[in-house]
Amino acid sequence: MNTIKRQIAIIIFWVISALIAFVVGLWIFGLWHNEWSGYNAGAKMAISDGLCNIAVIPILGNIIPYAGADNDGSGNEMSPSINPDDFLEIVSMAEKDKDILGFFLRIDSGGGSPVSSETIANAVKNISLPTVALIREIGASGAYLIATGADAIIASPFSDIGSIGMTMSYLENTEKNAKNGLRYVSLASARFKDYGSPDKPLTFAERTLLERDLKIYHEQFVKEVAENRNLPIEQVAKLADGSSVPGALALENKLIDFLGDQETARDWFAEKLEISPKEVVFCE
Repeated sequence: MNTIKRQIAIIIFWVISALIAFVVGLWIFGLWHNEWSGYNAGAKMAISDGLCNIAVIPILGNIIPYAGADNDGSGNEMSPSINPDDFLEIVSMAEKDKDILGFFLRIDSGGGSPVSSETIANAVKNISLPTVALIREIGASGAYLIATGADAIIASPFSDIGSIGMTMSYLENTEKNAKNGLRYVSLASARFKDYGSPDKPLTFAERTLLERDLKIYHEQFVKEVAENRNLPIEQVAKLADGSSVPGALALENKLIDFLGDQETARDWFAEKLEISPKEVVFCE
């Protein structure tokens, strides 16, 4: 009898030990999984690794309204893009990181969505820390608007800058459709509900509406650039013919502040933060 009791006690001991080991193992696995899967990233992620102190935010490719807006559904790898939600999330994390002393926007973009560009530009203006925009290959249209929100703009002498203007141009398909035996059937509850469709000719009245809107958008673009760059609106209006200019001309017309590269930005941060250039470390 004593032997049976002892065997039962041993079995119970091992069962309890196994349960404890299982629970502890599950807990450790959960912590590990949360940490490395990114589950805790929103609460714990920091921009700095403790050594770098300048947050780097790339503004690359097309400026889009939201993540995935440039997905064509083909499954092919899409070109780089930036959207306001992702940008604001990075800024929020960086501003909460005590090791971050400034923001560095690295721009290579020809623009994109006007509203998204304005949203990001305003977010840049509201950053509480020193901010520099570096235009490398191109900073045009909406991407240039974003750059104007920074405290200083640096650009390569070989860069393409400006393109202040708006476009609604599109490819009309009416002749192609006619050759293919296709005919546009307009069914709309209002006169201008389907205006701007590439499958029908643009009427004079429809063109007038589009050009009216373009004028309003263009004037707002000029106004925001003038305010952000602290330039007379008349001066920006003269430059706002839709063309882009090389870095040297952009500097001459005060669209940028310096010609240079990332090392120029490092020197700017060092002076602004009153530290040595060696102490300026970009988070890359």
